[in-house]
Parts: sequence; C-alpha cells; structure tokens
Amino acid sequence: MVSALGRAEGRETRVPIRGVRKHTAQAMVQSAFTAPHVTTFHTVDVTATMDLIASLREDRALAGTRIGPLVVAAKAVCLALTRTPALNSRWDEEAGEIVQYHYVDLGIAAATERGLIVPNIREAQDMTLTELAASLASLTETARAGKTSPAELAGGTFSITNIGVFGVDAGTPILPPGQSGILALGAVRRQPWEYKGEIALRQVMTLSLSFDHRIVDGAEGARFLKDVADILEEPGRAMLMR
Repeated sequence: MVSALGRAEGRETRVPIRGVRKHTAQAMVQSAFTAPHVTTFHTVDVTATMDLIASLREDRALAGTRIGPLVVAAKAVCLALTRTPALNSRWDEEAGEIVQYHYVDLGIAAATERGLIVPNIREAQDMTLTELAASLASLTETARAGKTSPAELAGGTFSITNIGVFGVDAGTPILPPGQSGILALGAVRRQPWEYKGEIALRQVMTLSLSFDHRIVDGAEGARFLKDVADILEEPGRAMLMR
C-alpha cells in the first residue's frame, strides 16, 4: 500500500519534501550551522509541581482548564527570562548587534501530521497560569487541525519542546532560527530520590536547555536553568520573582 503523499518504486517509497517539513528542515539546518549550540541538563524533583497540578484539577472553578507540567514550565520560563534576558535575545549578524526582547513570544514545539511546527503564544510574560493553559490548548488544537497560520509561526523569542510526552527523558533540542534558547521537558518519572535526608519515591524530570553560545555564556545558561528548576521544585518560589 502506498501513501497518497508518495510513490512506490520497487522496495522503497519516495515522499516529496515540501510544505511544512521542507521549511522546518531548512530552518533547522540553518540554525545548526549558524549558531554555536551548547546543551546543559538538570534533573529536578517536580513532586510539588505535580501535587499543585492535581489540586488545581480538582478545583471546580477551573473546570475545563487543563493545567499540566508544560503550562507550569511555561510560566517558570517567563519568570526566569526576566532574570536572564540573554536567553530572550537574538544575534543580528547584519547589524552587528544583539537584539534583546522586552516581551516573550513563547514558541511551543508541536508534532503534527505535516511535521514539526513551533507556533507562538504572544506576550506570554503577561499571562496567568490559566491564561497560558487556555492559549496552549487553543494553539495545540489549531496545530493538530493543520490550521496554524504563517503569522502564528513567525517570530518567537524563546521556545519549549515537551519531549516527555513521547516517554523521552532528555535530548539536545536545536534552536529555532532567531532565538537564543530552547528548553526540552523530559518525562516525569517516579524514582528513588534523596528527600529531607532520606531516600523516597519522588516524581522527577530532566530539563535540557540548548542555547546560542555567542549570546549566552555558561553561567547565564546555568542560572536560567536553575531558576526554572527551582520553581518546578517549589512552585511557591514564583512569588519571589518578578
């Protein structure tokens, strides 16, 4: 049986490279050979975040609002970017400048039948947790329906990819062109972990941060990743940041 997108030739099938997949491939190659990528990893106990999510899902006032680890991570990223703005910047080769954004258009990588796309949540820094959840749900529904517009794919200042939904723990995500940082969220797993001086079963996630080393140095990347991890480990820490 041959896919409608391809043609059979003996023992192989050829699928034309076009549309979203062609655009994504060109962008990823451009990024990989233009920006010097560095990836750093941090594994964090997210039990408190998962407890928070469970309690929010039981709140009748939030019925119909789906808040999961990706939404909480999105809020944590917006807060952490205020402390490490280099991750919310781009390298302008022509002008010989680093452009630092004072807003966050948050890209969310989405796997669709047409290939990987990264639509953006505009002005994410001003959104509450519930507003981020609603925007993410709308973005995901539109992407899966193949109705994401070019305008929704344009721009973007920082991105998140949730590889945990595929059961993957960590990876080295490639930067979207024009961005200096992308964060990959690994799967949440129950495993033995040191907690209050003892070994306990905790819910643990690995964060993978890739960044453009022309703009972001190692200390800045580590500080940003630690800020995100601290919020996921103790969501109450978000109250201390602005």
